[in-house]
Formats: sequence, structure tokens, C-alpha cells
Amino acid sequence: MQNWDDIRYFLAVTRASSLRLAAASLGVSRSTILRKITALEADMGVRLFDRNPTGYLLTQAGEDLLRAATDMETLMLDASRRLAGQDDKVSGIIRVALSAPLVAGPLADDLTLFTQRHPDIRLELLTSYGMANLFRREADVAVRISNDPPDDLVGRRILTVARSCYAASRCIHEGRLEASQKWIGWSTGSDAAHWYDETDYPNMEMGAIIDDPFATLEAVRAGMGAAILPCFMGDAAPGVSRIPPGKLLLKQDMWVLTHKDLRKTARVRIFTDFISKALLQRKDLYEGKPEPDSH
Repeated sequence: MQNWDDIRYFLAVTRASSLRLAAASLGVSRSTILRKITALEADMGVRLFDRNPTGYLLTQAGEDLLRAATDMETLMLDASRRLAGQDDKVSGIIRVALSAPLVAGPLADDLTLFTQRHPDIRLELLTSYGMANLFRREADVAVRISNDPPDDLVGRRILTVARSCYAASRCIHEGRLEASQKWIGWSTGSDAAHWYDETDYPNMEMGAIIDDPFATLEAVRAGMGAAILPCFMGDAAPGVSRIPPGKLLLKQDMWVLTHKDLRKTARVRIFTDFISKALLQRKDLYEGKPEPDSH
């Protein structure tokens, strides 16, 4: 079997079907990837990929190697997690996956406080809306809003994140939304439509679709329309108010998760304990209660 470095490059090209994308995923140049793959094929005496306009596709020999390479990767990742789990030093890097609105919201102050208390720990924040693959060490810790977290992760449910309907404060009069207002949606799918049915304005026309929560909040503030937003965003935004009666919608659990092999790592344990307590200190804000006064 070839060494792990060779296999790592092979797997990257297999998954990306592109030298450029594989190089980006590994943080190396395209020429490095090409050189590694060419050398690997020469060493093994077989062609592993067919090069065509749609990308790099595995040959039969490549498919045979893929099975062995995947097993090798699993062993290496398992060993990496177990070794990391034995690390008792309160220093090093912690990769934390969480959504951008959480980072930009009140959690920013908490994360700042953590770095001040633990200057030897470097946080790497991976902002995304998907579930990071902790098994593959894409992240060490995930703060995720989900009612169905992966079964292979360990952690705790911290609280429930709630959403409500918001509009520009100047567009709400005597407890009612201006008739000219329209919904700003986040998706054209049927799942999104279901939640508008739960509001007090189920028949209000859809005026725009914006797939970014920050842009949606600014559009609401500008008076473009009304939107369903997380309460920790909407309640804290000046010039924006809940549309009366301000009932809560689309509740989802918030979890702090890690892989079982990392939960006893000193820096991971310290971070998960800290961030869990920090979230609970603002539980009312995340859960959308008590109902805020208009502002």
C-alpha cells in the first residue's frame, strides 16, 4: 500500500473530480496534485483516472484502489481522533462549526471572552448552515440548530431557538401590519409555505425571496416587507419589531456537539462547557421570551 500522503491526494481528486477543486480542498497548487497523481499511477503501473471534459473519472483500477483507500482513511481518522482525545493541554486549535448569525449575534461577546480567558487556544470558526462532518474532523465542535442531530455525535441539547414574524417598526400601526406589506421568504419550497400558514397573515402575498438572514433583516428594516426571523436577531435589531401578537414559530433545538473521541480533550471540554453556559445565560433571548416591547 502506498503511504498516506499519496492516498490523501488520490481521495481528494476522486471526491472533487477536478484537480483544481482537489487542490483547493487540500490547500496546495494544481500542479502539486497533478504531480502526485502522475507519480502514483507510475508507481502502481496502472491508470487510475480517465481524463475527460467532465472531469477526472475513476477507472476500474481506480475503483479498486478507492475501496482500500477509504478503509485506510477511516483508520487514520480514527487514530487522529483518539490521539487528540488524549491531549490534556489547554492550548491548540479548536475548529467550531456554527451559523454566521450566531457568530454575529450575542455569541460574539461570549467567544471574545473565551479567547481572552484562554489565550493559548485559537478558535477557528467555520460559518455554515449545514451540519459539519465531525467524524472527518472538519470541525471539533458544532453549535447546531436542529431537531435531528447526527446519532454518531455526543453533546447536549442546550435550549430551543424560536422564530417570529418581524417588520419595520414604522410599518406596524395599532397592532396591525400595513396593508401594503408583503412577505420576504427564504425559499420557494412547500416547507417554507407551511410556516406562513401558521402566522396571522397566511394570505399575505410573497414579495421577495432572500436566502441570507442578514440581508433579510436589512430588507425588513428598510420596509421591503415582513419576514420570519430568529428572535435573537429580530428582537435585538433597532427599527424592527415583532408583528403582534408576536407568537413563536419554527422552534428548533440548539445543540453543542462533538465526536465521542474528542469529548475528553481538555480544550474541547473547556470550550463546550463554556459555550453551553454562555448560551443558557441568554436563554430567554434565543427562545423568544418574554415577549419584547416594540422598539
